[in-house]
Amino acid sequence: MGELIPLFPLGTPLFPGIVLPLQIFEPRYRRLMHDLLALPEAGDRRFFGVVAIRQGWEVEQVSPAAALYDIGCTARVQAVRPQPDGGFRVVTVGGERFRLLDVVVSEDPPYLQAEVEWLVDEEMAEEAAGDHDGIIAPTGLVVPGAHDAGLDEMVASVARGSMGVLSRNVRDLFTRYVAEVADLSAGGGGGGEPSVDAETAVLLHAVTGDPTALSYLVASAALLTTEDRQSLLAESATRRRLAAESRLLRRELTLLQTLGAVPVPLRQFAAPMTVN
Repeated sequence: MGELIPLFPLGTPLFPGIVLPLQIFEPRYRRLMHDLLALPEAGDRRFFGVVAIRQGWEVEQVSPAAALYDIGCTARVQAVRPQPDGGFRVVTVGGERFRLLDVVVSEDPPYLQAEVEWLVDEEMAEEAAGDHDGIIAPTGLVVPGAHDAGLDEMVASVARGSMGVLSRNVRDLFTRYVAEVADLSAGGGGGGEPSVDAETAVLLHAVTGDPTALSYLVASAALLTTEDRQSLLAESATRRRLAAESRLLRRELTLLQTLGAVPVPLRQFAAPMTVN
C-alpha cells in the first residue's frame, strides 16, 4: 500500500521546482482547495499530485488508471486567492516525484485520489549509477565490489567534470533554441545570434551550478510533446536527463531551422472524445 494523496490530472507533466499557476473553477477542485486550506498552514500537507493525461483529454471517459501516466510530481500550494465566483487562483511549485500505483474514485471526496510511492530512494540510486555511466577505470577493467579510495575520488572528479560539460552543452543548446523560437515567433527568419529574453535569462541564472534544476527548467520550457516531457520526468538520473535533453534540443533546432516555423502544441487541436 502506498500513500493516498489528492490527484489533479493535467495535459502536461509538472517538474520539481517549476512554478504552476492554476485557476480553479470546477466544483470538485474547489472542494479540493477547501480541503487543503483546512489543513494547518504550518504543516507540509498542502499539496496534490499532478499527473499527465495519457490518452484522450477527458479522464472520466476511460479508466482513470489507464488514462494517466505512471510518474507524476506533487504541486505544493504557495499562494491562494479566492475569487468572487467561488473559484480560486492558486500558485503552486513542483515538489517530489512519485509513481502512481492506483487511482481511487469516490463520491466523497469528489476529486480523484492516488495511491503513490515516493521516488526519493530510486532517485539517489539512479543518480549514483548515472554518475558512473561511461566512466572506466584506468586499467580498463570494472572490478565489482572494489573500494579503492583513490580510484573512487578520481571517478567522482571525472563525473563532476563531465557533468559540468554536459550542463554547459544543454544550457548553450537551450539558449540557441529559445532564441530561434523567439525569432520565428516574431516573424524573423531564424538563424540569428543566440539571444534570450530577460525572463529566460533570469531563470537560467537562477539554475547556474545546479544541473538538476537546469534539466527540469529545460524539460518544462521547451516546446516538446507530452511523451517527450513525460520521459524526461520519468528519468531519475540528472546526467541521463541532460543527455536526453541534448539530443531533443538538437532535434528541435534542426526542425525549427528546416521548417522555419514554431510547432503548435497538439493539445490546441484537441476535441472532446467520442465513442466513434
